[in-house]
Amino acid sequence: MNAVAIAFSLILLFLSVPVFLVFGLGGSISAIWGLNLPWSTLIQVAFGSMTKHVLIAVPLFIFTGMVMLRGGAASRMVHFATSLVGHWPGGLGIGMVIAMGFFAAFCGSILAAITAVGTIMMPKMIEQGYPKPFVIVLAASAALLESLIPPSNAAILFSALTNVPVSKTFAAGVVPGFILLVLMIALVMWKCRSIRNPVAASGREKWIAARDAAPGLVTPVIILGGIYAGLLTPSESAAVAGMWAIAMGFLIYRELTLSGLIDALRQTVVVTAVIFAIIAMATFLSVVLTYSQAPQAIISYFTELGGTPMMFWFALAVICLILGTFIEIVPVFYLTVPIFAAITLSLNLDMLHLYVVFVAFAGIGMITPPVCVGVYTAAGVVKESPERAFREVPLFVAVGILYGILMIFLPAAATWLPGVLN
Repeated sequence: MNAVAIAFSLILLFLSVPVFLVFGLGGSISAIWGLNLPWSTLIQVAFGSMTKHVLIAVPLFIFTGMVMLRGGAASRMVHFATSLVGHWPGGLGIGMVIAMGFFAAFCGSILAAITAVGTIMMPKMIEQGYPKPFVIVLAASAALLESLIPPSNAAILFSALTNVPVSKTFAAGVVPGFILLVLMIALVMWKCRSIRNPVAASGREKWIAARDAAPGLVTPVIILGGIYAGLLTPSESAAVAGMWAIAMGFLIYRELTLSGLIDALRQTVVVTAVIFAIIAMATFLSVVLTYSQAPQAIISYFTELGGTPMMFWFALAVICLILGTFIEIVPVFYLTVPIFAAITLSLNLDMLHLYVVFVAFAGIGMITPPVCVGVYTAAGVVKESPERAFREVPLFVAVGILYGILMIFLPAAATWLPGVLN
């Protein structure tokens, strides 16, 4: 019956059925007809997975980003980034990487970041002579910084699954996020070295851009400062950030309207509903797998095989690359992290190291066809066929694999800052 459930799930997946339905229907076949599990228990488990206190921060961070988008903070951060680096080789691309990584960390939605920052930057880059396929894949890849740069919804989900404090997971992503940012900047500077650069902004223009962007740039200080000072929990910090975003939009920039606030709430509900539906059904499926003892069998097999840490990292990389190609990153988290976490503990490896390596390889799958929603979204912004952009994907995948290998061999990148803050 488990084989039937897996085959049925794969058919649904290739038919482009929403992934939460794939998990729910496939898990139901195995649970009801294969394991004779009661519906009531499974429903309680699925509901309980969405009521963890730490997950309250997810919709609040999404709301903060949506309000910043409609209240003028996002556009001013983009302008500030381009005023600083726009005259460098590939400067506009570097500006988009910085702005998108910063904004994606707040809104918790890669697609929202691509739409918000990409709408401003991508047409400007294409006018400047940047190849359109490169611009599309760069936008999709830059948004993946959201998974590392705090505050990050990926960190919150990982903490919810592993019980690692969110403050430690946030801190673990800082240095790796900076390393990934540097690699992407180096890629843009090399690829776009022959493109003519705009005139450098004057000191006065940089000052004005910094002044205008300052309220938005203060937001991470409010969020992370409250957490690490011990004054606020992550959920409380996210709520304060949301109120600050509203104050910026209404009182400082005066671009947020009542209809814009309502639209931000509506979009927050839509994005949150998608994420939490996946969480519920992925947890449902993970419980079914636990009852079938599949994770225990995998862990036991790996242990009896005499698996080394390097074998484990290699297996994790391959699994994440394959799954990420067909499934979005949130369900990949809920399907694999509990198993990976158990093996990590059995090998005496650090959970924060697992977080960074996992995000590195799972994130690569987000830009590889066929399930590469970031590329499709970015292509839609500039009205280009996504198939034309696919030829640039291997270059970014190579950089992503290089980054993942660096993270495997540099565990201190994930553990150093949490240790200092602790």
